[in-house]
Amino acid sequence: MSSSFAQRFAQLLLELPRVQKRIIAIVIDILLCLFTVALAYRLRLDAWIYPIGNQWLSYIAAIAIAIPLFIRFGLYRAIFRYIGWYALSAVTLACAIYGAVYSLIFSVIGIDLIPRTTGFLQPILLFVGAGASRAVARFWLGGGYAAILGKSTKRRVLVYGAGSAGRQLAGGLANSQEMLVVAFVDDDPKLHGNHLNGKLIYSPLRMQKVIEDLAIEDVLLAIPSASRKRINEIVDSLQGHGVTVRTLPGIFELADGKVTVSDLRPIQIEDLLGRDAVPPDQNLMAKCILGKPVLVTGAGGSIGSELCRQILRQRPSQLILVDNSEYNLYAIDQELTAQSPAGAMPPVIVPILASVTDAQRLDEIFSRFTPETVYHAAAYKHVPMVESNPEEGIKNNIFGTKMVAEAALAHGVSDFVLISTDKAVRPPNIMGASKRIAEMLLQAMAVDCPTTRFSMVRFGNVLGSSGSVVPLFRQQIAKSGPVTLTHPEVTRYFMTIPEAAQLVIQAGAMASGGEVFILDMGQPVRIIDLARRMIQLSGLSVKDDAESDGDIEIQIVGLRPGEKLYEELLIGNDPQTTAHQRIMKANEVFIPLKELEKHLSLMTGSNKLTKLQEIQKWIAVIVPEFCGRADAPIE
Repeated sequence: MSSSFAQRFAQLLLELPRVQKRIIAIVIDILLCLFTVALAYRLRLDAWIYPIGNQWLSYIAAIAIAIPLFIRFGLYRAIFRYIGWYALSAVTLACAIYGAVYSLIFSVIGIDLIPRTTGFLQPILLFVGAGASRAVARFWLGGGYAAILGKSTKRRVLVYGAGSAGRQLAGGLANSQEMLVVAFVDDDPKLHGNHLNGKLIYSPLRMQKVIEDLAIEDVLLAIPSASRKRINEIVDSLQGHGVTVRTLPGIFELADGKVTVSDLRPIQIEDLLGRDAVPPDQNLMAKCILGKPVLVTGAGGSIGSELCRQILRQRPSQLILVDNSEYNLYAIDQELTAQSPAGAMPPVIVPILASVTDAQRLDEIFSRFTPETVYHAAAYKHVPMVESNPEEGIKNNIFGTKMVAEAALAHGVSDFVLISTDKAVRPPNIMGASKRIAEMLLQAMAVDCPTTRFSMVRFGNVLGSSGSVVPLFRQQIAKSGPVTLTHPEVTRYFMTIPEAAQLVIQAGAMASGGEVFILDMGQPVRIIDLARRMIQLSGLSVKDDAESDGDIEIQIVGLRPGEKLYEELLIGNDPQTTAHQRIMKANEVFIPLKELEKHLSLMTGSNKLTKLQEIQKWIAVIVPEFCGRADAPIE
């Protein structure tokens, strides 16, 4: 039988309806029963004989006993190409019972013309035949035959982690038509040199050689409890080998103890940047939320939407979503409604389409829903866009904040938390300056209006937020490049969106009024290193002078208007610690409320918000550290 015919015949069998497959299996077992009886006579009498008289009973009994037993033990319900040890154990048990009955009839009791040894020989032969037929079916129909012939298209994979997750993942991949596990790697020296599922477990020190010798195409990280630092080290060791790295979710996502192939996902830059998140303090998470009406502005944005998800888990009485984007508001409302926690009194989710610059609309919202806690996340944050539209940035980021804060104060809000940014520190751009003025406004209001606890939380870039560099790089890599970078020395702080949202909520809960909280962002990251890492995680190489035949080029396009090389989190140098290890307090100078309001009033007079030079002039008065250029063009 040629290899091509064998494969075509196997495919034909696989395409048959299940009922027909079971009939074929029963027919094969019937033939096995007849053949093994004949073979038992051949072994006993040393000749092939034609049955006569009572000898026919040995053939009929074999079929009559074996087939019902095989049906009873589910031997025809198993999918032969996926058959495993459980199914083979069922074959063993069924044949054992069959052998006991058959030998009792023909060996213990005895029947004329039938040698007694036949009653012992035939069940053994049937067991061997039934087991072998199923093993052959698994090997042939399951792809082993094609693999031996070199026809398999499965990707050769190395599983990093020979613990529980690795074992379960390898078991799930055993029947995969896409991946073939060829080896394991594990950090535990006690496992090195042992075998798991017939595959050798290697030391990480030999991983690079294993990848080359075994032609590995994918590395699967089955270490859900590993820290970001350890994952970084592993990914670093895989650089330059052209392998695709996939991973399992974290240990908490796999809490049910089950690992399947569907859990695998490409490793993301979010898995590598930043620190391992500190579990949130549940008391702080619930303090300003549990059982209270909570309002979030900018609820459909990257930070606002994650705040809403975290808030919903703390079971507020109401969650009021305010956003000026109809689509964003619709999307977060639908998501939260679907995820609303069950219980006697689930939170009421209220989507409201409104702008934070509409004072009358805000007054109506606060009057109707009387929120106790407000998280103000609505802002224009894209630096070049605000630099091109400075008047809108000022209106939204400064005066929008002022209107929301005044509405909160007028309607007795207990806690007001502003989402700020590291770009507010010594800002060279309109966006950063507008956020710093918003901070100063709340600092001043906290002194003059203590009935509401005003606080603000300042942090850097969040991974995957709209307008951030990570989604842009992903799009450029998907299009085969080039990846565009403004400057090779640009650095930024990064944090995951869920961690940032949790820390914002906890910081707000610690406020007594007027605090500028600073989130610990870890170490800054060079954006060029970020770009290189994202290209490598995609299984591609960087095209540069060292490797001119690489896959993706990194192009330097120059700094954008208002962009800084380095971001900072502090204006001063004396941050104070708090009860939370990832949250600090800054002592920032601000202008008293009456003086600040005077500046803002003059700033909006005489149509000055339409002139960039006038905007920069007034910003420099309010924010002395502002280093924007008075001659910067509006693009």
